[in-house]
Amino acid sequence: MRGHDAVVVVRNGSSAEAPPAAPLRNDGRPYRFEMIFAGGSLRGYAGDVADLVGLLIPGYGDLATDGERAAARVRLAMDVQVGLQARLAAGHRLDACDDAERAVILGGRHEPPAPVRWKAPVPLVLVAAFYEPAGPLPRPQGPADLQIWLDPAGDRTLLTSLHAAGAITLNIRAEEP
Repeated sequence: MRGHDAVVVVRNGSSAEAPPAAPLRNDGRPYRFEMIFAGGSLRGYAGDVADLVGLLIPGYGDLATDGERAAARVRLAMDVQVGLQARLAAGHRLDACDDAERAVILGGRHEPPAPVRWKAPVPLVLVAAFYEPAGPLPRPQGPADLQIWLDPAGDRTLLTSLHAAGAITLNIRAEEP
């Protein structure tokens, strides 16, 4: 059972300010996990990764089944996918892409993009749940640095992939002996 100090959220200062002091748990120990999220404006601290996912998905801790939690993680990954793909498209030269590549980059995500090969200069953001081995679609071939994978398979894999994609910052303190 989680204690009442399971999660703490603090406002992050501006980049010119020193970061806020990390809060301590009620027993005086530091939290194991820190997540900077909401565009860098908030810091969340928790002893469990599921609690951090709960900061990104309202009501996550109240979901009754593993299936409901898995579906919620996939929805979050898809939401992040859309926003991140839009930012990448705006920050790269779309004019260097051919018409088919632009269609994939700018297309809707109601169906996962399924190019056989990806070599466009704009990285493609993909949700691992839809691609082999977890899903039915083959993974696109091409340079790894042109594919950004969001993996909602579990709480930790979701947070780790969001961190690798630059959507959040995740810091993990080594476990105490």
